[in-house]
Amino acid sequence: MILGKLWKALAAQMNKVANFFWTADPIAQLQYEYDKAVDQMKDGREGLEQYRALVERVTRQVNNDRQHVASLEARVKAYLQAGERDTAAKFALELQRAKKELSENEAQLQVHETAYENNVMKIKHATKKLADLKQKIQKYDAELKLSRAEAELAKLATSFNFDITTDFGQIEDVIQDKIGLNRAKVRVAADLSGEGLEKIKTEQAVEEAMADQALRDFEIAMGMVTPETAGVKADDKELGRERIEQTNG
Repeated sequence: MILGKLWKALAAQMNKVANFFWTADPIAQLQYEYDKAVDQMKDGREGLEQYRALVERVTRQVNNDRQHVASLEARVKAYLQAGERDTAAKFALELQRAKKELSENEAQLQVHETAYENNVMKIKHATKKLADLKQKIQKYDAELKLSRAEAELAKLATSFNFDITTDFGQIEDVIQDKIGLNRAKVRVAADLSGEGLEKIKTEQAVEEAMADQALRDFEIAMGMVTPETAGVKADDKELGRERIEQTNG
């Protein structure tokens, strides 16, 4: 009794394992069944070829029997016409036996031909079924992969919730912080690049004014122009110098 229970428990576990592998990859299981059926079909075709060889042998035997019967009939007629009844009777008896053997062989040939045709029909039907099964395997494989992809997409659609309390929301917040930090670096660099521009521009203006004034002083000193023709008054000249000095100071 204990051994019986143990055996049942073991059988149940083995059945569970078998069911697991059976359902783990159904496409592979279908392919296995298909390959096994193809192998069986190959064996069946080889057997059918051998059976057809037997039918051909019986056919040859029947043809030989028919020729033998025809030959005996001709001999019986010839001996009857020659008036040799005893010889004709001997061949008539042999003809009777030959016809019986021919009838038996013809019946056997008919049985073999019928069996062969039935097997041919069965194999053709099985071949068509295998072709349909192959198409189904390809279809199921594609549909199964598509359904898995759709399931994953559906899962992602429900998981992509960018609320701040979710992991995706926290990740997005970190990304936004990094983007803000990068933009801040760009802004600081731009602000620093403009520092001291006004002072530089002022110094450049002062230097240009001093250069222009130096040129005018040179022209006046050389007598090339007078203050009046240059459009510069002495007071304005002194005032300009004072402004320059103040700026340099």
